Amino acid sequence: MVRMSAEERRESVIRAAITEFARGGYNGTSTEAIAKRVGVSQPYLFRLFPGKQAIFLAAARRCCENITEVFRRTAEGVAPEEIKEAMGGAYLSLIADDPDMLLMQMQIYVAVAAAEASGEAAFGEEVRRLWAEMYDTVLLAMGADVEGTTQFLAHGMLINVLVSMGFPPEHRVWVGCGEPS
Repeated sequence: MVRMSAEERRESVIRAAITEFARGGYNGTSTEAIAKRVGVSQPYLFRLFPGKQAIFLAAARRCCENITEVFRRTAEGVAPEEIKEAMGGAYLSLIADDPDMLLMQMQIYVAVAAAEASGEAAFGEEVRRLWAEMYDTVLLAMGADVEGTTQFLAHGMLINVLVSMGFPPEHRVWVGCGEPS
């Protein structure tokens, strides 16, 4: 049996955490469930990460970075007039291929709002920085068109809500949103 390095284990924990937090939320997910999914003990999990919040933030970071990278990669070499459609299509494919990415996003927003409401502003600072990086990536890809970037991201949030709520693709609320896949 090949032994994993601590860094490889950290990666396994982050992937498992995305799945667990996506499905159970921050408060509904135990570190025990994450450890079990990875196949490590809880004490070992806490040698890799100082606590549940650190695990959640690593998973949130990975989720946001993955989405930003999809936008960045998709925009490379695409004609300016095709950027919006290409990035939108790539995003729809991402959430269709990996529904946990969508669910994790939604859980990130809930966790940050709850933390902020209870006075933990620092919890959201990293997530806001990552989201701003995503915004800047889209803004740059769209030629510094602030209004177009805002509309694109707002449209994406609407799609997130429709998919999260389970609206079937043929439902009237999808008119003008593109194919949810």
